[in-house]
Amino acid sequence: MVIHWETTAVYNTIMSVSVGVALLSIVKFYSQLHANKIGHLEGWAIGFGIPGFILTLTGLHMTLTWPLSKIGFPFDDIIFGESSLAFGVLLLAITILLWRKANSYIKQGIDMNDAALVSENLKRSLPHLLKPLSYFAIAMGCSLIAMGCAGVTFQLFAAPPEEPISGLFAAYPMVEATFMSILLALTGVGAILFAVNQKEKPNESMAKLNKGVWTITGIIWTAFGIMNYFTHIGLIVNTMG
Repeated sequence: MVIHWETTAVYNTIMSVSVGVALLSIVKFYSQLHANKIGHLEGWAIGFGIPGFILTLTGLHMTLTWPLSKIGFPFDDIIFGESSLAFGVLLLAITILLWRKANSYIKQGIDMNDAALVSENLKRSLPHLLKPLSYFAIAMGCSLIAMGCAGVTFQLFAAPPEEPISGLFAAYPMVEATFMSILLALTGVGAILFAVNQKEKPNESMAKLNKGVWTITGIIWTAFGIMNYFTHIGLIVNTMG
C-alpha cells in the first residue's frame, strides 16, 4: 500500500498522550486536594492548560478538515477529532477557573503556601464552579460510550498490516476494535462519574471508582500514544511512494 502523506496529516500520537496525561493530572489533582496538599494553583492551571491547548488545536483541525479521510479512516476524524476538541475546551475552561481562583485567593490575602487552607477553600468552591461544565461532560461521556459501541459494531480501529506492532492484528479486526472501544467507553464512564459527583460532599465510593477508571485509562492512553510514535513512523516509512 502506498499513501500520499503530503496530502494528509496524522497526529493522534500527541492527542493520545495529551488525553492520558490530562486524565492522570486530574486524578493526581483530586488526590492531593483530598489530602489537603493543593497549594499554588497557577502550576495546576498551566498543567491542565498545556494538554488543553494541544487537544483544542489538533481536535479543531481534525474536526474541520477530516485529514484521516484521505487515507481511508474518515470515522476516526469524528471519533478522535471531536472528542479531543471537547476535552481540550473543557481543560482550557478549568485552566481559566483555577487561574482566576488563584488570583482571588491572593487578593483575599490567603497564603498560597498554606496548602491546607487553599485545599479547604477549593473543596467548598470547586464543585459549584465545575457544575455548569458537568452537563457537557456528561453528554460527551455518553458520546464516548456511543463511539465505543460503534467501534465494536462496525469493527473499526484495525491498523493496516504495514503498521508495526498494531499491524500484526490486521487479520483480526475485532482485537483492536474491542481494545479501543473498551478504552473509549471506560473514559466516557469516568467522565460521567466525575460530572455527576461534583458536589460539596462527593460520594466517596463514586470518587474511588472514578479515580480507578481514569487511572487505568490515563495510563493506557499515554502508553498507547507513546507506542504510536514508533508504529506511526513505521507506517509512514512502509507506505511512502
